[in-house]
Amino acid sequence: MTMNKNMKEKLSIVKIGGNIIEDANALNAFLKLFSKLEGKKILVHGGGKRATSIASKLGIESKMVNGRRITDAETLEVITMVYGGLVNKNVVAKLQALNSNAIGLTGADANSITSIKRPVKDIDFGFVGDVKHVAHNAVNKLIQANFTPVFCAITHDGNGQLLNTNADTITSQVAVGMSALYDTSIYYCFELNGVLEDINDKNSVIKQIDTNIYKNLLDKGIIADGMLPKLENCFDALKGGVTNIHMGNTSMLTQENDNFTTITL
Repeated sequence: MTMNKNMKEKLSIVKIGGNIIEDANALNAFLKLFSKLEGKKILVHGGGKRATSIASKLGIESKMVNGRRITDAETLEVITMVYGGLVNKNVVAKLQALNSNAIGLTGADANSITSIKRPVKDIDFGFVGDVKHVAHNAVNKLIQANFTPVFCAITHDGNGQLLNTNADTITSQVAVGMSALYDTSIYYCFELNGVLEDINDKNSVIKQIDTNIYKNLLDKGIIADGMLPKLENCFDALKGGVTNIHMGNTSMLTQENDNFTTITL
């Protein structure tokens, strides 16, 4: 089994968040790095900050609960326009300018990511999707045709309904799906240099985290708040077949930077 995994071709799945998308210089710098990343690759992007700002210009109030957006019908229209249109097509156009032959996608395109509408428990999140299936063979056809898929944070339910879906979750689920065919690595690019031992010291990067180190960090209370669901998500992806996961700023895509966090089982 291990030998087989080592023989698989490598695939990098890179996720960028709203802060990079909001800053034109940061986005351009990131896309230059991404376009130079060797081998097969997929990009996943959010865009929540841009969606909030455009919704507000349209007089639509953005409602958030525990940092998650409530997606009513009006908000879904804005998200579809912003994620699937404005942000996605700008990213694709910039990648083409860097000779990276990108193709912009939602989960509905090529039926690539199917979700179900999140069941109502305490809170009705509205048109929010939880990923159920990634059509890895369909995505692979695009990769084999030398396209770089660029997914926005929208999936569909197979019955004509688009659904707003967490971009971190899309990243991990696509990576799990693609690990049937590839030796898959995830790169979560965000503002920090990695998972920090001391939140007030940006250089206190924990370079390696495995299951045992993770338990130890939890016991010490070093991993808490917003980092908890992120890391839970990471370990789920690793258990689903992803080889390794990297967290840090965009410079981790270069050979020169080794100051980021790598997560393995």
